[in-house]
Amino acid sequence: MPPEIDGYLARTFWHCVAHRSELPNDRDFLRLEWILGDLILYNDMGTIIAFDNICPHRGNRFLPEHEGNAPLSCTYHGWGYRGGKLRIPKPDSYKPCDLKRVRLNSFHTAWCGDFLFVAIAPRTDLATQLGGLADILTGMSHDISRRHARIGYPYECQWRVAVENALEPDHVPFVHSDTLGSLQLKPGHNAYYERNSVLNAPIGNERIKRGLNRISRFFDVQHNEKSYIAIFIFPFSFLSSTFGYTYSLQNFFPSRNGRHTHFTTRMFHSRLTSTGENEAIIKPFLAGVEKLNSQVFQEDSEICKNISPDFPLDGMNSILSTTEEKIAHFRKCIEDIKKEQSPSHTAHA
Repeated sequence: MPPEIDGYLARTFWHCVAHRSELPNDRDFLRLEWILGDLILYNDMGTIIAFDNICPHRGNRFLPEHEGNAPLSCTYHGWGYRGGKLRIPKPDSYKPCDLKRVRLNSFHTAWCGDFLFVAIAPRTDLATQLGGLADILTGMSHDISRRHARIGYPYECQWRVAVENALEPDHVPFVHSDTLGSLQLKPGHNAYYERNSVLNAPIGNERIKRGLNRISRFFDVQHNEKSYIAIFIFPFSFLSSTFGYTYSLQNFFPSRNGRHTHFTTRMFHSRLTSTGENEAIIKPFLAGVEKLNSQVFQEDSEICKNISPDFPLDGMNSILSTTEEKIAHFRKCIEDIKKEQSPSHTAHA
């Protein structure tokens, strides 16, 4: 069983789960997996809703696919949802039941620019949770044009192992020597926004930097610097980019068995200075970025699988280098939340 803290974080925090461009049409949907089951994001006649993918009648899953475009209709008994209302076949046959109480188990949604956030029982509003990060995310979201690729598979490790791996740079020369390591990132600057953080690191590989500068004329990027940026959105999400041409939105959601992580990443590309010819020109570049990202995440998955499941992740007396400061910050955030949950803190409050 997963620790109680995993479910608490899933229920009480806002989670960055999609970009507006992923659900442009009526009946478009995305399905993500996490500790609470399935999370469905659905375009209901222009309104994006989020719910738990369980028909309230007999528990059948509405949408088994990872994504697509389909009516929200249960294949078991025909119950459906449309225009903000549950559609029930032959409602008179349910006279012994109070159908007015029946509804989708829907969640709260909020937008930060064009990024969609979902929460179940949020402890605060989204702006407060982001702690000043909202302006940065909003600007980046407006640069994004569309999604290019989606990758998803389980990491064979606790979600905190996967998150901590993504928070530090020390493993890059050893695990990603021929992929992410080829950028030769210089020591960057970490900025903190409450529990969230932003790494901004210059690219040291001059050949790669020249190549990236050459293709700048194809992209209409307004809200990013010519560097590598990795944003951690506490507790489960990351947004990373190089020069703002492409973005990777990653979710490391805890699973119900506690020993696996539901990993999903979506790759987006930014708006182009013009369509048509530019789309053809940048196609090989996007394919190369997609291949590189896939290799990096596979390398991360393999090293995380090798971490002992019994290795302690709690406590502030861990052996961490100065470049692993974001891990120390992350662990302190987790410890502070655990203290808030403790019976003594509750009784005192």
